Amino acid sequence: MKSGRLEAFTDGVMAIIITIMVLELRTPDKADWSVLRELLPVILTYVVSFIYVGIYWNNHHHLFQVAEKVNGKVLWANLHLLFWLSLLPFVTGWLGRNHIATVPAATYGFILFMCATAWEILSRQMLKLEGQGSRLARAYRNDKKKILSIVLYLAGMGLSFVYVPAALMMYFIVAMLWLIPDRRFERDFF
Repeated sequence: MKSGRLEAFTDGVMAIIITIMVLELRTPDKADWSVLRELLPVILTYVVSFIYVGIYWNNHHHLFQVAEKVNGKVLWANLHLLFWLSLLPFVTGWLGRNHIATVPAATYGFILFMCATAWEILSRQMLKLEGQGSRLARAYRNDKKKILSIVLYLAGMGLSFVYVPAALMMYFIVAMLWLIPDRRFERDFF
């Protein structure tokens, strides 16, 4: 089966996730600059989470531009990814309001880790379907960024119990790694 419906559904869910996250940003009651300073942790957490959703959306687009077909396992793997992504608004709001607290920082890292795990499951299901000689298999060889990301998520979760700012830096570094376009797809297919 073709992937158009899955892509459209995923686009819609990701748009809703971003909408929910932005609705969590409360309009300040005061009209001076000091209130923005107080809201800075909330705003920065939103920005990083927005970047993450954008990264997943962008990579999802690339993945399905290269894929030739989908099946039921891919559909379920995609829903699994969307489930974990749908939890980002919750942990974004919680971390934003409790930016130096251990449990929200560790939970944020756990959700990011689970998003990465769900992405891995989705991409593996697609690789099984497409085959080892496919364009997709060629694009996914040598995936060092993925391994580094998972290591940094795990380090961030651990650091949450020692020094929260270091944990948040791990999550930020992963986001910055993925902001750089995936050259394997850009070079070989577009």
